[in-house]
Formats: sequence, structure tokens, C-alpha cells
Amino acid sequence: MGAPRAHEASAALLLGRCRDRVRPALVEAVGRLHPWTGEMAAYGLGWADAAGTPGPGGSEGKGVRQALALLGAEAVGADGADAVPGAVAVELVHTFSLLHDDIMDADALRRQRPAVWKTYGTGPAVLAGDALLAQAVTTLAEAPGHQTAAAVRHLSHTLNTLVSGQAEDLRFEERPWSGPGAVEPDEYRSMAEHKTGALLGCALALGAILGGAPDRTVATLDRAGRHLGLAFQAVDDILGIWGDPGVTGKPVHADLRQGKKTAPVLIALSAGGKAAHTLGALLASGTRIDGENAEHAAALVEEAGGRTGTREEARRHLDAARHALREAPLRHSAAEELDVLFAHLLDRTW
Repeated sequence: MGAPRAHEASAALLLGRCRDRVRPALVEAVGRLHPWTGEMAAYGLGWADAAGTPGPGGSEGKGVRQALALLGAEAVGADGADAVPGAVAVELVHTFSLLHDDIMDADALRRQRPAVWKTYGTGPAVLAGDALLAQAVTTLAEAPGHQTAAAVRHLSHTLNTLVSGQAEDLRFEERPWSGPGAVEPDEYRSMAEHKTGALLGCALALGAILGGAPDRTVATLDRAGRHLGLAFQAVDDILGIWGDPGVTGKPVHADLRQGKKTAPVLIALSAGGKAAHTLGALLASGTRIDGENAEHAAALVEEAGGRTGTREEARRHLDAARHALREAPLRHSAAEELDVLFAHLLDRTW
């Protein structure tokens, strides 16, 4: 087995171990919801179909955030069991955010099947997201130990940051592609840190908090997770244009078709040159980006350096995340597992 495949297999085993450890508590938390919101939550988590039948047609997420919470605790010398309430909380928050994001972005598909709002309706999907958020806070607040209050404070701060990031993302839709008021790549990075990086940082930090780590170590792991989140979002943006629909569950060039201002496009537009100018004119023309236009736009983004620049940005943030890990006094074996997971997220195709 080649090194990349061996690396992928190691990450898959790691994610599977963490999911198995968290799953009973996650099932219990969802089971405490109202039966209707619980049914929608189970569908959103990929556990059941729209009829409530377990299994068929579902595609459960990889469980990255819950894995980070467990590994955060193990890295500071605690048992991963200490971080299970934190792992459940971040997984519920993540699922809540997906339910609401799909509505706001009008995304009809999630994990290769209809999104919750398309299956149950917009109002019910909003309610299910609200229920998941409330249960996330409740689960963490009921965690045993004297670190619970600090953990809840950290999650609450993260929730405010997530909302800020989503607000920035929605406002970007109203701004022009070029000229005065255009979204700059640095603004996009700030939004991505708030919307994606904050929860990954929170997952690692909650594991460290519940594991009894000192504030400095918690802050360092939070920073590592934020950089990881920026790398994760950069890869997500690449997949949003050039990803395999059979893996991502979305049409090829999906982000371009929806007119999303993502890193590859913004980096390409800021590069200057003929390709960037042609791309800017195409996007500003109001022409529907579909079919051949979408293919042309994707080719222009790549020619202007948007794909390469985004990949380089992902690599820089991965390096920064790894550097942060080296700054913290972590248990060696757990730090190695985090490094494996970090690298896997950069090379993912999903």
C-alpha cells in the first residue's frame, strides 16, 4: 500500500474509533428531542430516511469535529471519555449549522440526498436546527466536572462567532464581483475563520478544557483548529468547483453555478491579467453561469491561478496548524494522531 493510501486508511480508522466512542451519547442526546424534531435530526445526521427507517439512503458525516474533541482531551493527557459531552455538543452544533445553511443558501442536496428543508419543509427544518442547538448547549452544561462552566462559555463564544461568519457570508452575496465594494480575499478569509475555523478550534479546545488543560494549552489548540478550519474551507472551495459529483453529492461547478464568492474565484479576480479580466466581465454581466458558461468560468479561474492559489493557502494554514501543535505540551501519540487527521483533511475528496 502506497503512503497516501496508508495515510488515508489511518485517518479512516481514527475517525471510526472516535465515532464509535461518541455515537451512544450522540444517539442519547438526539433521543431527548421531541419525536418530530428528533426524526428530522436523525435524517440530517444520516441515520434514517424520511420515513424514520434506520440506515437506507443515508450518508453519515465523517465526524471530524467530534474526533477533534476526543483527540484534544487525549492530547493533554486525559481520557477521551472526558470529552464525549464536548464531542456531542460540537457535532450537534455542526448539524444545526448545516440545516440552517442549506436553507439560507437554497442548497437542495446534502450528502447526496435531499436536504432536510427539501424533505420536511423550511419551517420544520429551522425548528430542527433550533432543537439541535438547544440540545448541544444542554448536553455540555450537564457534563460532569468542574470544567463545565468554562466549556459552556467557550461554546457560547463560538456560537456568536459562527453567527457573525454566516452574516458576513450572506452579506457577500449583495456585493459586486469587482470595483468599489467588491469582496477582497482577506475579507473572505476572515469570514471563513468565523464560519468554519471557529467550530474546529472549539472542538479541540473543548477537549482540552474538559481534559483539565491550562488556559494557554487550550488557546493554542483553539488556534490550531482555526488554522485547520481555514485549510478545510479552502479545500471545500476547490471541491465546490472541481469536485467529483459522485463524491461531493453536488453538480460539477456547483459554487460557480450558484454565484458563490469563494476563495478560488476571489483569488483569481485579484490576480490581474487577461483571464482575471475576462472572468470579472463574465461574472458581472449577469449571464447565467451554467453549462458551457460554467465550464468557461472554471477554466478562467484556473488560468488566473485561483485553484493553485487556494491550494497553496490550504497548505499554509495546515502548516500553521501543525506549528501550533508543536508549541503545546501534548502527549506524543495523540499529537501524531492529530497530525494524521490534519493531513487527511487537506487531501480529502469529499
